[in-house]
Parts: sequence; structure tokens; C-alpha cells
Amino acid sequence: MKGINRMQVNNIYNLDCLQGMQYLNDESIDLIYLDPPFFTQKKHKLSNSGGEKYEFNDIWNDIEDYKEYLRERLVEMKRVLKKDGNIFVHCDKNANHIIRILLEEIFGEKNFRSEIIWTYKRWSNSKKGLLDSHQNIYHFSKSSNYKFNVIYVDYSPTTNIDQILQDRVRNSNGKSTYKRDENGDIVYNGVKKGVPLGDVWEIPFLNPKAKERVGYPTQKPIQLLENILNIGSNVGDVVMDPFLGSGTCAVAAKLLNRKYIGFDINENAVDVAKKRLENPVKTESSLLKNGIEMYKTKSEKEKRILSRYDCDIVQRNKGLDGILREKVNGKLVGIKIQKENENLSESERNLQNAMKNKNFELGILIRTHKDLIEHTVAKNIILIDDIDYFFNI
Repeated sequence: MKGINRMQVNNIYNLDCLQGMQYLNDESIDLIYLDPPFFTQKKHKLSNSGGEKYEFNDIWNDIEDYKEYLRERLVEMKRVLKKDGNIFVHCDKNANHIIRILLEEIFGEKNFRSEIIWTYKRWSNSKKGLLDSHQNIYHFSKSSNYKFNVIYVDYSPTTNIDQILQDRVRNSNGKSTYKRDENGDIVYNGVKKGVPLGDVWEIPFLNPKAKERVGYPTQKPIQLLENILNIGSNVGDVVMDPFLGSGTCAVAAKLLNRKYIGFDINENAVDVAKKRLENPVKTESSLLKNGIEMYKTKSEKEKRILSRYDCDIVQRNKGLDGILREKVNGKLVGIKIQKENENLSESERNLQNAMKNKNFELGILIRTHKDLIEHTVAKNIILIDDIDYFFNI
């Protein structure tokens, strides 16, 4: 491969990237993605389902030690990056301010392109304060002439048809308005491609049962890397990951027909990355495929009923519609709304089955219509008549 010196593309190396990059020629890499240590001051450990243990050290003498470590590696990354190349640096709140300053210093403030926010849902009550639910990815280029591919996504559900079909222009005051022809009629331009991808990406965090999960600490979803590679590189380009980890970037590159090269000082990381590259697996996210609205199964009537109770709404469960936020005598309480096609006996049976599966001892059954046959609920169920039912009996 022209431009790569004493290193083979489509290969990964058990080396410190500072040492590995010394074998690369100037301006030989099209895109660099790095997920470096975050200055967490912790030793990260995790095991996979097969009992294999992975760990890496993220403990430093001080912030200056960390800054110097990154600085000398970022300088080398700039050297090997092509003039039209891009660099994407992953970080979180621990050191994102440090990383941003280093990138501006090395690549230049004018070459800052965007700050991507990767947001995801996390469930934890283990800390005081706001729950961490995003990480940052800084996008810098080496020059003003950089590769960039626009990705179009679906319009928001709130977008009206006029916004989709009609052209817009800037008027004399610089305000965006609908374009009109010489007769004053609005100009239609047919269906558009969609909306250009923004800088906030909602991509689910890998769940413990995801097929692509290998049990490596800080493993990122392939979809995240595919977005980065799609906007910042082309088919056949060379992608480098200086902090390989579990190899997600290399796997994404292989799936998208890019060439890859990676480095990691952790031998276990290189081993697991090689295994992934032999048989690349990507978990298809149902959330991304179907959209979040597909998971909202409650009707407006059901949401109105549940709003009368201090509860958390449960979606996609036949026997539970909500869970009281406050326990009763230390016990969780499930809520079930009688459906239009259910008699009270069927509704209670569905509620009892759900309670048994979730180890609930108490439940609330909300009656919504009158049945031909009377039914008496069990002692662990409180029967409440919905207000609409109450006024219509």
C-alpha cells in the first residue's frame, strides 16, 4: 500500500501507538478515530460471558502527565494524517476540556469541525447528581479541504408536508421563507432526501446480551463508528485507531469496505479484536431500526388514566401498564388498565401473571367498562373504577 511504511493495512499491532506510528509515512492515513484513556484515575475491569477477563489502566501521576502523553501522540497523528483527512477523538467529562485545548493547539482552532454528542439511556441510582448519559466526540480536520459526506436521516414526526415539499430561500432581511415564482405561487421541488445528520446522535449503549458485545471495558457500538466512517471517509480509505481496545473501529472499517490499521499496548485487547475481525458481528438495534415511537404502546386514553397516579409507565407488557413509584408496606405495586377487548377476569389474570413474573405482591386493576358477568378480584388486588366508567354506570 503506497504511503504505508513497514506496516500492513488490514492489520492490528500490539504496540504503543507512538511507537507504531513511527513506521507510518507522512500523510498516509485518511481518517483517525481514537478512544483514548479518559483520565478516570481507575483501573477498568470487565469479564465476558465466557469468563475471560479484560482490563486496562487509566491511572496517572497528575493531569500534566496525562496531557503530555496525549500531546506527543496527537502530534504524530497529525503527521500521518492526509491533508484532506479527519480525526475524531472520543472523550467524556473527565478530560474533554483538556482534549479540546490540545486539539486546537495541534490541529488549529480553524480546523475544528464539530462536537458530536453521543447520547444514550443509562439506568443507575449509584451516584448523587445528574446521571451521565452522553459522551463527546471532537471532529477536527487537518485542513479546510477535508472529506465530508452528508448523511440524510428521516424528518421529525412534527415536520409538516409543506416543509418537506417546498423550497426555501433567504429574503432581503436574511430570513428563511418559502420560495415563490414570478406569479407569487409557492415553488414545489418534490420529495427531498431528508434532513442532514445533526451533531447529537442517539445510539443505544450496548446491552449485556448484544451479539457484538465481547465484554471489553468501554466497548462502543459499531453503529457509532459506522456513522463516523461514513461521514469522514470513502470506500477504500485507510482508517487508523491508535487505541484499538476491542477493535470496534477496525470492525466497522471492514464492514464498510475501508482499510484499517490499529495499535494497542494491551495484548488481550489485540487478541479479542483479531477474533472479532475474523467474524465481524453487528447487533441490529431495534430502537434505531423502528424508532422510539414504536415502543410507545399506550393510547391517549391509557396515558390520561395513568396520569392520575404517581407511577412509571410500562410499555409493551400485556399484564402491566404502570408501577407505583412509592412502595406500599415496602412492596412494589403494579397497575393494569382493563382493555376494551378484556373482561375483568381476563384483565386480572394478565395482571396476576405479570406480578408473578416480576415478584410483585400487590396490584391495582382499573376497570374501564361494565361486564355481563360480575367478577370478584383476589385480596391482593385493589379494584378501582376509572372516572369515565364511574360516571357511565
